[in-house]
Amino acid sequence: MAIDIQWILDDASLARHCADWRQLPFVALDTEFMRVDTFYPIAGLLQVGDGERAFLVDPLEISDWSPFAALLSDPAVVKVLHSCSEDLEVFLRLTGSLPLPLFDTQLAAGYLNLGFSMGYSRLVQEVLGIELPKGETRSDWLQRPLSPTQISYAAEDAQHLAVVYRELQPKLSADKLAWVLEDGAELVANLRREVDPQQIYRDAKLAWKLSRQQLAVMRALCTWRESQARARNQPRNRIIREASLWPLAKTQPDNLVALARIEDMHPKTVRQDGETLLELIREAAALPPEQWPEALPQPLPLESTTLLKKLRAVGQRESERLQIAPELMLRKKSLEALLKTGYPDGPYQLPDSLKGWRRALMGDDLLAALED
Repeated sequence: MAIDIQWILDDASLARHCADWRQLPFVALDTEFMRVDTFYPIAGLLQVGDGERAFLVDPLEISDWSPFAALLSDPAVVKVLHSCSEDLEVFLRLTGSLPLPLFDTQLAAGYLNLGFSMGYSRLVQEVLGIELPKGETRSDWLQRPLSPTQISYAAEDAQHLAVVYRELQPKLSADKLAWVLEDGAELVANLRREVDPQQIYRDAKLAWKLSRQQLAVMRALCTWRESQARARNQPRNRIIREASLWPLAKTQPDNLVALARIEDMHPKTVRQDGETLLELIREAAALPPEQWPEALPQPLPLESTTLLKKLRAVGQRESERLQIAPELMLRKKSLEALLKTGYPDGPYQLPDSLKGWRRALMGDDLLAALED
């Protein structure tokens, strides 16, 4: 069946349609973007589906996004997306707003025990019995005109997503629907939370192995790398490759020859930013001890695996009782954070990362499992 496709190519048309969409109970949203050589995604197309038609918004023709931003934040309209973390970045970059309430169909499939982390094509096949054509995701979404195949692909995404929502939403219990929306709100909150470039070093690979003085160098390198990636709008690895950070902080080269010998150090980085990096390293290495970061905690030892299994068993039991994909129940990071509050002998405390319905439903059982 042919899809009714409507193009939105100017600010007035977008404002008019946004007013119409705000009268609906939900809209299905999707984006196509490019992010090969940039830190930030570049929007190539926005798709909106209402279950009857597919609207294609050309972001290259729109200058006033305020009506769309108002739609995204309208609490009366559910925004339906699938596996939406990158779409959220596009919306935030383009409009300054993020979709709430947010219904992620990938999450909903997990709560209905259809499967965890299901791709969109597989979900459409599972729910609607429709086999989608191979994707155009790798094509150039900034080219104009878009090809007929691209247009068809984009329109089908928006159309089918709306129908999938209509199929999935009624099958969710009131509790599960609330949990899907709660998880969606957490995705939005996490993206809104500004990452402090000064704290990024804490997540650097093997950073826990460094001394406090070496951590001061790692902190300076990671902070500079993040700020430059944003300022230049380039991927972080174009600034300094990930694998180079630890040996830089560990060995602290003091000349360009030594810098060039660092593992995975790109020659262009040495040419373009070598002197800057050497100066960063010199300054950070010379900081007095009172300005060094605190030592980072070591990872949990292998012996903690037994306790992790006991904790996962709590989630497994609840997932079977509630018929939810077990991977949705308890995140590994939350369980590890829980263990780190008291390993090996306790007492343990529930970490801040275990929140909402998971904390209410399983918090006491998790603590009890650690006391056995």
